[in-house]
Parts: sequence; C-alpha cells; structure tokens
Amino acid sequence: MFPKCWNFIIIISILLSLQLGDGQPFDYPTANLSTTWINSVSANHSVDFTDGSKVRAILLRGTFGPRYACGFFCNGKCDSYLFAIFIVQTNSVSNIVMPSLGFPQVVWSANRNHPVKINATLQLTSGGDLVLRDADGTSVWSTNTRGRSVAGLNLTEEGNLVLFDRNNKVVWQSFDHPTDAFVPGQKLVSGQKLTASASITNSTEGGLFSMFVNNEGLFAAVKANPPQIYYQQVVVGTKANKKASYAKFQNGSLALYIHSSEPRDPDSVITLPQISSAQYMKLGSDGHLRLYEWADGWKEVFDILTGYLGDCNYPTVCGKNGICSNGQCSCPTSVNASMNYFKPINGRQPNLGCSEITPLDCNASRYHNFLELEDMTYFTFNADITSTNMDSCKQACLGNCSCKAAIFRYGSNSSNGDCYLPAQIFSLMNNEQDKTHYNSSVFMKVQITPNASAPAKTSPKDHD
Repeated sequence: MFPKCWNFIIIISILLSLQLGDGQPFDYPTANLSTTWINSVSANHSVDFTDGSKVRAILLRGTFGPRYACGFFCNGKCDSYLFAIFIVQTNSVSNIVMPSLGFPQVVWSANRNHPVKINATLQLTSGGDLVLRDADGTSVWSTNTRGRSVAGLNLTEEGNLVLFDRNNKVVWQSFDHPTDAFVPGQKLVSGQKLTASASITNSTEGGLFSMFVNNEGLFAAVKANPPQIYYQQVVVGTKANKKASYAKFQNGSLALYIHSSEPRDPDSVITLPQISSAQYMKLGSDGHLRLYEWADGWKEVFDILTGYLGDCNYPTVCGKNGICSNGQCSCPTSVNASMNYFKPINGRQPNLGCSEITPLDCNASRYHNFLELEDMTYFTFNADITSTNMDSCKQACLGNCSCKAAIFRYGSNSSNGDCYLPAQIFSLMNNEQDKTHYNSSVFMKVQITPNASAPAKTSPKDHD
C-alpha cells in the first residue's frame, strides 16, 4: 500500500511541476482595448469581507501577500460602489484571501463623489477612453483619453493605474489624480493635493482638510476663506531648476524635492518607519496624516504630523469655537457666569465644538462686543495688521463684519504687535509662552443684547 501512495504523490508532483513550469502568471494586471467589465453579483474575483466590504477585482498585480488590485468596491450596505484601487491579501495563485482579516484598503478612487450602483459598467473603449457608467447608462467618470493612441491598461507594482500607448509611454495615470491616500513610490506634485474624505464612513470629497506642495514646501490646510494652514514644512533656498516641486513617499521617509529634484538629495525629509510590509498613508477627516502597515492585519504605525503639532494644534480637535487644554475640550466662558456666549453643541461630546448662544448679526453690529480670552492662541497666524496695538486690532475687527475674532500677538511691547482677523474660527488653545515666546490674546466677537454689560475677560485657568 505504501508504494501506491508514494507513486500517487510522485504523479501529483510531476503534474504540478509541469503546470508551474510553463511560466504562466496567475495575476491579471493588464487589459486590452474594447474591454467591458460589469459590476455584477456574478462577476469573477468577487469577495465579501467580514467587515461588510466587498470587492470585484478587475485587475490584480502580483501573488502571495498584500497586493494592489482595482475594481468595484463597496462598504456597509453596498448599495453604491466606487471604482477604486485597493490593497488586498492574495495567495500563490493570485486569489484574494483572508476575508476576515485582510480587509481591502482603498488608496485611490475615480468617483468618490458619485458612487455607482449594481450593474454599472467600466469600459476601455476602442478609442482608448476609460469610462465609468452607472447602471442607467449615465457617464460618471472618464479619463478623457480618446484619440490619444492608447494601447492598453496596466496596474503597476506600485499601485499606479496607467493607460499606455504603443511605445509603452504613459498617456494617463492615477498617480496624477490623488485622492486622500499616498503609496510608496508616489509623488505629490505641485498643483496636486490630497483631500480628506467627509468622514470615516463617507468617502466623498467633502472633508475640511487638504495637503499640498508648492515652491516653498509642504503644507496642510483646513477649508476656510482663505484656507488656514495648520502644518508647514518650509524649505528655504533657491530653486535650481524649472521642474515642479514634489514630495515623494520613499522607504523610511517623505522626501521633499522643493528646490532640487532626483537624483539629487531631497531638500528636506520627514522620517517614517521603514517599510517591512505593505504601507500607505492617508489624510484623515480629522486632519491627521496617518501611516498604515500590514502586520497580520492593518495597523496604524505612525501619526506623521502629531510629533510636530501636538494634540491641540489640529483645527477641529475641539470643534469650532472650542478650547483645547491638555487634550481636554471646553467652551469659551466669561468670568461672569450669567454672561455666557457659547454653549457645547453636545454636552456629552465636548470635542464637537461650541455654538453661539446668540448668533452674530451684521445688521445689529452696534451690539457687537468681545469676549477676551487672555493667554490664548490659535493654530495659525497670518497677520492682517502689523506693528499695531491691541485696541486698534479690536477696532479693526469690529469694523469688519466678516471678522469672527481679533487675535493679537506681541513680544515684550504690547504697543507693537501683530493682528490676525480670521473670518472663521476653529479650535483655540492655551498659549504656552515658554514654547511660543510671545504673548497672545484672543478676542471672540459676540452679540450682546441691548442694555447688557460688556463681557468680562477670562484667562486660561478658567478652562483647565
């Protein structure tokens, strides 16, 4: 009996070696013109995951381990889908596996503002255009590459979806159209930006936060008019060439090429953990730039900006009009308890911010006054008036209906300070003079009722 079993094993081994020896790959990373894919429940390479997400892979690059794929993706009720690039776990024959642990990580999507339904189609036309249509035939998204000699579609090892011509040159690539994520090898070029999703559960481009590169450095901003910068890595120097500035996600760093370009050394680097498995970074709906890595499950391994900013420098850490003190949130208050002008939006969730008890009314500007917050500061400061005093700063805000607060900073001479008049206020924080080396007060514009006295000033200890 033993010899028969042994013979059977030998036969199976020979068959497997013949199958593997023909050199045929198991992945499917490319597609030809005139190809159509349908977001159908019976589509090939469909996988349901235990977190409620679902993928229907169209292209997949590589075998065994975390690999890039693209196709239709949904999460939750799955009544709407994105055409996306995602990282999934694969086995040695490029099957998507680990549905209870290797949840798909979306790193790019074409239609985040316009999800499609079941039976939507993606077509690589004979003319070289990649077109996404909803189930009713409505065109939702297109690369607009018709007539540009496109020869095919390729998903690269780096997770870049590329339309290429007969000479293998790039005609269109997803790397030129970043969403909220960034993968190793990718560049964020001047003129592009990462834009956060509206929330953890809403992938639309309605988020407050963005990150971008220009000829001065790398910046992160919160949406306002004008945008308010909450992080900046400024590179001093003179540009050595006419090439666009960019940041590149490399192994162990986010490298800034502002004045120089490869193969020269970067002008500045933000150090990251070395890559030991698949990684990606994502700009979250809270303004944090987080690095994720696969390690028997997806884990956050680094909060990239927090080492520079701390907890309280994020614009929405305590919501609009909220005060952050040692990571705790509160609302601005007056010394006179009967003269409150702000209240928590949700008493059980103080991080959601504070609303005005009486909204500001430009038609009743004679009843505008200030709630003084002594030794308080703001995450950004863009002086509207320089070399001025506190009273002039306050008067400038009173004379401008769009001004929501007068923020006054000075060194040793309060008669020679700078004044910032933001039209929108996010989270405030205590001014730690031993770190900032300046004095700062915030004057919140408030609506008082006729015959009411002016609000008394308050100090940081009132919010500790």
